[in-house]
Amino acid sequence: MILEEIKEWIATAQSITGFTGAGISTESGIPDFRSPSGVWAKNRTVYFQEFLQNTTDRIEYWRQKVEIWPSIRDAHPNLGHRAFVSLAKQEKLISLITQNIDGLHQRSGLDPKLVLELHGTTTEANCLSCSNKITMNEAVNRIRQGETEPKCYICQGLLKPSTISFGQSLSTEILEKARQAAQSCEIFLAVGSSLVVEPAASLPVLAKESGAKLVIINRTETPVDRFADSVIRGEITRILPQLISKKSSDWEKVYS
Repeated sequence: MILEEIKEWIATAQSITGFTGAGISTESGIPDFRSPSGVWAKNRTVYFQEFLQNTTDRIEYWRQKVEIWPSIRDAHPNLGHRAFVSLAKQEKLISLITQNIDGLHQRSGLDPKLVLELHGTTTEANCLSCSNKITMNEAVNRIRQGETEPKCYICQGLLKPSTISFGQSLSTEILEKARQAAQSCEIFLAVGSSLVVEPAASLPVLAKESGAKLVIINRTETPVDRFADSVIRGEITRILPQLISKKSSDWEKVYS
């Protein structure tokens, strides 16, 4: 009954803001970062200032990125990602805010203009001096060919994956766009996020305070559940397609 009610909300809504965390990407086989057995538990954290100041720390940072890159490069969008594409095709999705750095929303066919990557992207690296960008494939290949910390070919500045590191500020422009998207939607659909990392975790509450219905889909409890109009536990790839107009059996035929 709960699913049918939410499905009706979505069917009649004209403006929906999506919000995704690691849970939607783990269902595509990408390891998570924050769990006790996640990526960060197995590696030393390299803070932004350490990256800037210390060669040894830069080498370690890049080693970690090279190690994780194949799992991100080879991952495929799942039915959860495709559900947001369906919302966009119905002209309901006004923005997709994501904490993920894997680019799977764009690879699923979602218009990049709709995607707000709060924590940046690991699909490219940028020069911290001149802002020149290269693909992560190129950066990883250069390291595998012997470079310990790749430098910019244009100005010899430091190259860094275009992700937000610990101690590095989020883009104020992207954060402001995310806040505007939270404040201007009828439904805020939070999917696969523990909702503990600020300032991202405040966005669902902001949406609720601005009059939106708040729907949370996650495997475990979150601190924001008490504000939600509806909370659903379970697999995103099973639940989210059921909330969109297509039947789940149709999704399997289209995207299998």
